[in-house]
Amino acid sequence: MTTPATRNPWVRNFHPAPNARTRLLCFPHAGGSASYFFPLSSALAPEFDVYAVQYPGRQDRYTEALIDDIDDMADQAYEALEPLIDAPVALFGHSMGAVLAFEVARRIETLAGRSPVLVFASGSRAPSRYGDEQEADGSQGDEDLLDVMRDLGGTDPRVLNDPDMLATFLPAFGSDYRALQKYHRGTEVAINAPVVVMTATDDPKTSVDDASAWLEHTSGGGEVHTFSGGHFYLEKQPQRVIEVIAQALRSTEGG
Repeated sequence: MTTPATRNPWVRNFHPAPNARTRLLCFPHAGGSASYFFPLSSALAPEFDVYAVQYPGRQDRYTEALIDDIDDMADQAYEALEPLIDAPVALFGHSMGAVLAFEVARRIETLAGRSPVLVFASGSRAPSRYGDEQEADGSQGDEDLLDVMRDLGGTDPRVLNDPDMLATFLPAFGSDYRALQKYHRGTEVAINAPVVVMTATDDPKTSVDDASAWLEHTSGGGEVHTFSGGHFYLEKQPQRVIEVIAQALRSTEGG
């Protein structure tokens, strides 16, 4: 069966759910890939139709050029995802993915004239809380990037200690990290869609206050859910994560 995701290099639909009322478009973290959302897709299907975004320069798109600018990435992602927004859609983004979900939501509202039913901002400071990092000139070396990866956790130690594996992973992480360092939006830049903030109280890069500031970037209201488990709390509390997402989506469907 042909679906909107067929032969689309930006989209992976691991567990097609054509009868679902809502599509959930998921945006990975810096250095991440679509496969990160395979467990979430499995857990939410067939109630929700989950699509994971695959950025250029990783996994099966490894030979494609990396994009180190959030606006450029969001423009290309929106163009690729536009065929999917003919049904109710929600956007979920973790870390850098939250910023991209927000920017794609802005494009949906301005270019398509409709709003996502929800935007989930996970493990990320609000757009107004970016832009204060040091070395925003992109001068970080590999050791600097490795230090960031160690601080965040979530990376298999075997990757951090294997030069060959690092050679395939670091370029994408570095490109994404530089894109985030250049990013900032004032609180006047907002969307109409409600925002569900999800953050860990022990995230080394995101305080609860910086995450809660996402609610300053929407006229649609929202809520904040806190977890424990560090920056990649999704892997530590998968069942609660699934419950929060599913209940929020059900509320948009009157469930």
